[in-house]
Amino acid sequence: MSTLLYSDVEEELRASVRQALARTAGGVSSGGDPAGDGWAGSDAWRALAGGIGCAALAIPEDRGGAGASWREVAVVAEEVGRAAAPVPWLGAVLGTAALLSCDAVDLLPKVASADLLAVLVLPLSTPPGAPVPAAVRADGGTLTGTVTSVADAHAADLLIVPTPDGLYAVDAARATLTPVTALDQTRPLSTVTFTSAPATLLGDAERAAAAWTSALRVGAAILAAEQLGVADWCLASTVDYVKTRYQFARPVGSFQAVKHRLAQLWVEVTQARAVARYAAGCLADADPDAAVAASLAQAHCAPVAVRAAEECVQLHGGIGFTWEHRAHWYLKRAKSSAIALGTPAQHRALLGELVDLPPR
Repeated sequence: MSTLLYSDVEEELRASVRQALARTAGGVSSGGDPAGDGWAGSDAWRALAGGIGCAALAIPEDRGGAGASWREVAVVAEEVGRAAAPVPWLGAVLGTAALLSCDAVDLLPKVASADLLAVLVLPLSTPPGAPVPAAVRADGGTLTGTVTSVADAHAADLLIVPTPDGLYAVDAARATLTPVTALDQTRPLSTVTFTSAPATLLGDAERAAAAWTSALRVGAAILAAEQLGVADWCLASTVDYVKTRYQFARPVGSFQAVKHRLAQLWVEVTQARAVARYAAGCLADADPDAAVAASLAQAHCAPVAVRAAEECVQLHGGIGFTWEHRAHWYLKRAKSSAIALGTPAQHRALLGELVDLPPR
C-alpha cells in the first residue's frame, strides 16, 4: 500500500455517505429509539446501497459492480460508525465477501444493483480462526439447523450459509428468524432456524472454508473501520461540547485534566486510523499481510472505540448519561463491536500464531 491517506475519490464518497445518513438515519442522530416508529433504517439502506451504489463497491465490474476496493468499503464503514447508523452494512459486507470468494456469478450482479441483500449466517461473536460450524446440516438439497446471534439477518433477502459440506444460499423467507435482545439496538441480532429449507449449492466444502475464512478476515478489517468512525465522532463531539460548556465561569475544555484526557484520546484515534487504513489497504491489494493487518486492526481499534465512547459519556457530564442524548448509542455500538468477530484478546492470540511468537 503506497499511502494511508484518503484519495479524492474516497473523500467524495465520504461526503456523499455522510450527507445521505444525516438525511435518512435521523432516529439515532436525534437521540431517538432506532427500533421505534421513527427509525429510518430502511430509507438509509436504500440511500446507501442503491442511491450511492455502496453495495457495488467491492464487486468487480465484470460481475456488475463498481470495480472499487475494500478501501472504499472501509470509508463507508467509517461513516456508518460515525452516525451509529442502523443499516445492515456489516452483514452486507460479510455476505459480499463470501460470494466473492466463491465467485457466485449469478448472485453478484443482483447484490451490486442492490436488488438483493445477501447476509452471511454466522454468530456475531465468532472468533478469528474458527472452523466452519456444524450447526447446520445439508440433506438432499435442504438445510436444517439453528445459528444464534446473526447480525442483520432481519433485513436479508438471501442467506449465505456455510456448512462443513459446502456453501449454500437460502431464500430468507424460508428461514425462521427470532429476534435476540442485543445491547446495540442499532444492529439487530436474530436466531436463524432452518427446517428442511430448500438450498442452492454455491460451492463445495473447500470453497465453503475459503469463503468462511475470507469473510471473517474482511469483516474484522471493515469492523475496525466502523470502530474508527465511532471513536472519531465521540472525540469530535466531546471537543465541541467542552468548548461551550462553562463551569466556574470558564470553559470546561480549558481545565488541564480535560485537555490531557482529550489529547491522549486524539493520539489513540490517530493511531487507530493508521491501523484501520492499513488493514483495508492490505485487503484491497490482496497483500499476504492481510490476515495480520486485520487482526491487528481489531485488537487495536476495538479498545480505542470503547475508551472514546466512555470518555464521551463522562466528559459530557450529566447530559451524557441521559437517554435523550445520543452518546449512549455510541457506547453500546462500541461495547458490542468489541466482542464481534472476536475479542481483542482473541485477535492478539491469533496474531501471535501468525507472526510465530512463542507461546507463553
